Amino acid sequence: MKETMPLDSVRRLLLPLLAAVLTASLAGCAAVPTGPEPVPEIRHGILQGYLDAVDYPDSLALLPPPPAEGSSAQATDTEISNRALTLQGSPRFELASLDNDLSFPNAAGHFACALDVPVTEADTPYLYQLLRRTLADAGLATYAAKNHYGRARPFLVNGEANCAPEPEQEMLQGDPSYPSGHTSIGWAWALILTTLAPDRADEILSRGMAYGESRVFCNVHWPSDVAAGRIIGAAAVAVLQSNADYLRDADQARREIADARARGLEPDRDCTAERKALQTRLFPHAEEN
Repeated sequence: MKETMPLDSVRRLLLPLLAAVLTASLAGCAAVPTGPEPVPEIRHGILQGYLDAVDYPDSLALLPPPPAEGSSAQATDTEISNRALTLQGSPRFELASLDNDLSFPNAAGHFACALDVPVTEADTPYLYQLLRRTLADAGLATYAAKNHYGRARPFLVNGEANCAPEPEQEMLQGDPSYPSGHTSIGWAWALILTTLAPDRADEILSRGMAYGESRVFCNVHWPSDVAAGRIIGAAAVAVLQSNADYLRDADQARREIADARARGLEPDRDCTAERKALQTRLFPHAEEN
């Protein structure tokens, strides 16, 4: 009769094998990324972008000078800005004040309602960091033109209040107006988010347009500053399309958005109040004229 191995011997042989399999399995789980690798700050609160400075679109080469004093273009800027001044204190002005804040985590939520998912470090860590990094890319790309033209912001010309908090006032006075850095960032985010959630493209792009208009409601930018900012934001996004690190993170962010939807997560903003405020436009639709 064929001899069988004693049960104790079987256990002595199998237990180390099972332990090795379990250890390998746990190691494999640990290797699955749960969030992006940390990125250093280039200044307080601002993460290093995906692009080197030499890769920024050249805003000075891309943009013509702002409208000269006394021109019809400047007259249009002034007329629209004056219209926005009449809405200070309104819900639209309050939303513009919220849009002014580009610090995180607040800034992560600017497009949450349009995206229809929360954008937080806990729920969507890749998307959260992607927004932080592209803030630097789109925002800093405006400074070649800003520093060259040195255009004064509207509140320095019209003497009216603006929406920025007191600590920012001195900085704004020394920071040129043309083109709008906030708008460049907001429009870059809008274009990026449409590639990550194309089914929400209309809502996202509409919010991106309104985000730029917020700068006029705030009395910190002229309308032509906003138009120029959108050009630089779009140019920065175009350059990012050939950046491997950006593309990798964008793919992870796309997965996070899908996962957030599957989990039924909802935006952490008052989307009803936001939609109501956004009904106030500087440029009404044709049928409203």
